[in-house]
Amino acid sequence: MKSQRVRETFLQYFADRGHKTVPSSPLLPKDDPTILFANAGMNQFKNVFLGLEKRSYKRAASVQKCLRVSGKHNDLETVGRTAKHHTFFEMLGNFSFGDYFKREAVAYAWELVTRVFGLPEDRLYATVYLEDDEAHRIWAEEAGVRKDRIFRYGKKDNFWAMGDTGPCGPCSELHFDLGEDIEAGDPFGLIEKGSDRFLELWNLVFMEFDQDGRGGLRPLPSPSIDTGMGLERMAAVLQGKRSNFDTDLFMPLIEAVSEQARREYPSGDEGDVSVRVIADHVRAVTFLIGDGVTPANEGRGYVLRRLIRRAHRRGNILGIDRPFLFELTGRVADIMKDAYPEIVASIPYISRVCLSEEERFSFTMASGLRFFDQVVRETREAGDRTLPGDKVFRLYDTFGFPLDLSQELAFEKDMDIDEAGFSRELEEQRRKARLSWKGDERQNGKPGAEELGGLAVRSRVHESGELSDVRVTAVLRSGRTVEALREGEEGEAVLDETPFYAEAGGQVGDTGVLKGPRFSALVGNTHFLSPEVISHSIKVLSGEVKAGDKVDAAVDLVRRRAISGNHTATHLLHAALRQVLGDHVKQAGSLVSPSRLRFDFTHFAPLTPEEVRKIEGLVNEQIRGDTPLETRVTTLEEGLRAGATAIFEEKYGESVRVVGIGDFSRELCGGVHVHATGEIGFFKVLSESGIASGMRRIEAVTGESALRHVQETEDLLADVEKGLGSTRKEVLGKIDKLKDSADKLERENRALRKKLLTGTAEAESGAGGAAAVERTVNGVRLLVRKVDGLPVNELRDLADSMKQKLGSGVVVLGGALEGKAFVVVSVTKDLTARVQAGALIKEIAPLIGGGGGGRPDFAQSGGPRVEELDKVLSLVPGLLERLSF
Repeated sequence: MKSQRVRETFLQYFADRGHKTVPSSPLLPKDDPTILFANAGMNQFKNVFLGLEKRSYKRAASVQKCLRVSGKHNDLETVGRTAKHHTFFEMLGNFSFGDYFKREAVAYAWELVTRVFGLPEDRLYATVYLEDDEAHRIWAEEAGVRKDRIFRYGKKDNFWAMGDTGPCGPCSELHFDLGEDIEAGDPFGLIEKGSDRFLELWNLVFMEFDQDGRGGLRPLPSPSIDTGMGLERMAAVLQGKRSNFDTDLFMPLIEAVSEQARREYPSGDEGDVSVRVIADHVRAVTFLIGDGVTPANEGRGYVLRRLIRRAHRRGNILGIDRPFLFELTGRVADIMKDAYPEIVASIPYISRVCLSEEERFSFTMASGLRFFDQVVRETREAGDRTLPGDKVFRLYDTFGFPLDLSQELAFEKDMDIDEAGFSRELEEQRRKARLSWKGDERQNGKPGAEELGGLAVRSRVHESGELSDVRVTAVLRSGRTVEALREGEEGEAVLDETPFYAEAGGQVGDTGVLKGPRFSALVGNTHFLSPEVISHSIKVLSGEVKAGDKVDAAVDLVRRRAISGNHTATHLLHAALRQVLGDHVKQAGSLVSPSRLRFDFTHFAPLTPEEVRKIEGLVNEQIRGDTPLETRVTTLEEGLRAGATAIFEEKYGESVRVVGIGDFSRELCGGVHVHATGEIGFFKVLSESGIASGMRRIEAVTGESALRHVQETEDLLADVEKGLGSTRKEVLGKIDKLKDSADKLERENRALRKKLLTGTAEAESGAGGAAAVERTVNGVRLLVRKVDGLPVNELRDLADSMKQKLGSGVVVLGGALEGKAFVVVSVTKDLTARVQAGALIKEIAPLIGGGGGGRPDFAQSGGPRVEELDKVLSLVPGLLERLSF
């Protein structure tokens, strides 16, 4: 059975039994700061399990994209070395939200596995939680599994939790026996130790509790079911394979890698591991980039960067000495296109991002190896065999060397690594990484399910900007309900219905006022406490407000109109970008405020001025057309079928709002918009920039803000005309003439300075320099000289000129300019094998309070310690003596 048939069979089985088929959510969890990536099928249903969100269905089934590379669920180090672990994988799952429980979950699992998929019962074993007598009885008495094939295990093996916090409960697993020839012995002990003989196929979690940050367990509103079956494992069993890597999900990739490496697979050596790691990682890389992640030095982007670099390094080990991973992304799309057709259109963009990162790593790899050799040499000279942790971390952080790569290189040199020192440096880096995805600061003060029990807010954002006589259902301070908020106090108010838009989808929340008979307050922001509860951040101006009070709610409509214009403009901008740049463009984030809009999108190159102008033209053409907007509420499936664009990082409910602008744009969006595009007035791009590899950002203004920008630009241009004493048409010509004149004078000055500095000693002294000190160190001619008043580029030119006169030797020049010290080192090509400029500058740079680097034949540094310059230059001969060989 092919893998696509496994997906279809699973979903159809549960659809026939009343389950709603729900598409996979993106790998990037929406509004869940507890996890970096989706790591289980239940992630997208977490709020349903917690009772914070309601769906129209109580049964669901899905095939969920998952990634496990960090935290509690982390399979990264075992990938390629076992037959069953992966970074990216697909989880087949069926779910019950307070509908059926253990009895039905066990019955469905047993029937599907034995009757539909046809696995032999005598090769299946069930496990249950040590204290779960009910599950043991159901497997034995109702499913008919022999009691000697039902094993009880403790919390470590049979109690499942998504993470340190969140839904959890006892679980029951189905294991498949691959054969006694793999490992003989008692099945109970072999399953407990994780023997390769037994394959865990399906985990049935009986979701009963919510675990808090202190390990406490609270009962969920209603017991539920969460199951997870690894597609890759079931496909392996149904295809008669003992390794997931031998299935149709991986073999086309393995064959492609083997072809590029010119090797047979399997060959029974370490190279096989490298082939499997590449096949695994390229799947993860393809879907991560497809879901909007780009390589970065922290958070999710760092995970992607590490996966690309691990796979690329494995290719190097196999003898592939060029970027190659990017070519495999298309093969991934070909394998997965039936289940994820959207990935096909994104492949040009995905491959470009992957290639860019591979090229970057290829460059840093060479530099990193030079630095590694330097660290090894310094460590040996110090009489040590352990490479310092901070230097190993620099290899990791600056050159992108994973720890395992540094360990391999150290082993080859018969050296050890200070892992404790490395870990200290890494922990600080991880702290910074966590900050990049920890989520909204309100999370820490966010009320739990018990605080929000029974609350639900009817949003009337699109009906009115004002509502009278609405009821206050809750008053909160610091995330907890309180009796009242009084004059001067700040907190939150929840209403039974509201005209205020809650911050979402990049659009800022509404502001305005709440008023009652004996109460008034300013609303400073509006946001979601849960998917169904909207909260108003308020400051009480007079009186007090309590739950049960009736108030009038009024939105600041002037502010909202400005937001509406900017929001509709983002839709027009998105459509224009796709028209001009291509369908690979995806929205990756946005900010819609009253004063401006910001739009982040996927694209692999800076936009040209012509492209920006064309995009502006398309948007303003739509504005001048005064096209009416059309909105309608429909199902998510129908909205997507109608061609509406969905934003990959957004989380959509069953019902969605489709916003259409003629034939130009159609998106799923719950935000506020103008009635017709003409209300926007005018659209102007302020800037276009790169924010990460493969990620661009446009900032723009509309309406009054755009008019002000144009007027300010006009004023600036008028001042320039006045200053130059020219008309507008003559401004550029006048500037060019002034620039040419300045360049000519600078060239003449530079030539005069160089002539003075390379002339007689008297001229040198008059130019602020000091006579050169020349000596021979370890057979190497060394010229050291202090030259003040030169920019670093001229200092570099002077060093090169003096090096040429030496013929063979090392030139070190130091100087001060505008309160900063500079040092340059230049080495003739014939000596770079004995002494490297970079090694010298690494020793010198800290002494002047700076950093530095460069090539083996040239390096430079700058720092604030001008007063140390003379002393530093006097130390150069000793440094050269130590570093040359």
